[in-house]
Amino acid sequence: MARAVSFYERLFGHEALVCEDRITVFRLADGTALILFVRGSTLEPVELPGQGTIAPHDGSGPLHFALAIPEGSQDAWRTHLADLGITVESEVTWSKGRGHSLYFRDPDGHCGELATRRLWERS
Repeated sequence: MARAVSFYERLFGHEALVCEDRITVFRLADGTALILFVRGSTLEPVELPGQGTIAPHDGSGPLHFALAIPEGSQDAWRTHLADLGITVESEVTWSKGRGHSLYFRDPDGHCGELATRRLWERS
């Protein structure tokens, strides 16, 4: 977890909102969050007294996640990634001018995608 926290703090330029042994939460600029879990730490329900229960979940292998970035910011993100020593593994310019994606790997081999927001707009 410490390695992942360090990576994402450098990527986002700010500290995690929540940082515990089993979970780390980064609040992102647009009000969403990236939540990191230690593999195997959420296989059982988590009871929150008076609040409810978090359902069990987990993942294995190289996972994929996508984060929305502002239209036209891909060059700035490409530069930011390079400045941090993070390789852009691949890029896609989506058909019909729908957007642009930059793909990279985090230290655990997960595939991160930075995609301009128009990619998910409906026609």
